[in-house]
Amino acid sequence: MRAIFIRHGESTGNAGMPCRDLATIELTERGQEQARAVAASWTQAPALIVTSPYTRTRQTAAPTIARFPGVPVDVWPIEEFTYLQPARWNGTRSADRMPHLERYWREADPNYCDGEGAESFGTLLRRCEAALARLAAMPEDSLVYVFGHGQFIQAARAIVADADLDDRAKMLGFWRKGEPPAIGNAERIEFSWAKDRWKCMPALSA
Repeated sequence: MRAIFIRHGESTGNAGMPCRDLATIELTERGQEQARAVAASWTQAPALIVTSPYTRTRQTAAPTIARFPGVPVDVWPIEEFTYLQPARWNGTRSADRMPHLERYWREADPNYCDGEGAESFGTLLRRCEAALARLAAMPEDSLVYVFGHGQFIQAARAIVADADLDDRAKMLGFWRKGEPPAIGNAERIEFSWAKDRWKCMPALSA
């Protein structure tokens, strides 16, 4: 089977605006344009469209859903990785959070949880593994479009590409201030399942 993961289009958070509720952040106009470009780029109808429960992914998926009205749509728990406690950081700008982000990734403790509403890096990996297992159980000729989030998709890629590394080693190579291997807005990564193993292809832009 094949699963194409798509990161949501540019959001207001990506554009540097303060974020108060991570689940309800919306797309910018540029993000809406990216979503339409993704929908126009498909050459094949999928068997299933999956989105996270967050607003920005549902908005990104909307043009694709409209293009393939007969395709079922599911919402899976593939929401973005929240590793700073929301109660402390919601309403702040990315520049305000940067020193804390740098410390978090420098220490690279996959079991550390910052507080209520946050999750550990290890928990993120387990969520990704569950989603990949769910996809692998689908019929072998299935094609699924999965609208998700950059760090979730990046973690899924690490599980596949760095299967020999433990959680801490995966974490140490995960974050570089938005530089590669980060995944950009509306970028896509294709995962394929065959002979009981996953493979992943390089990211593509719409």
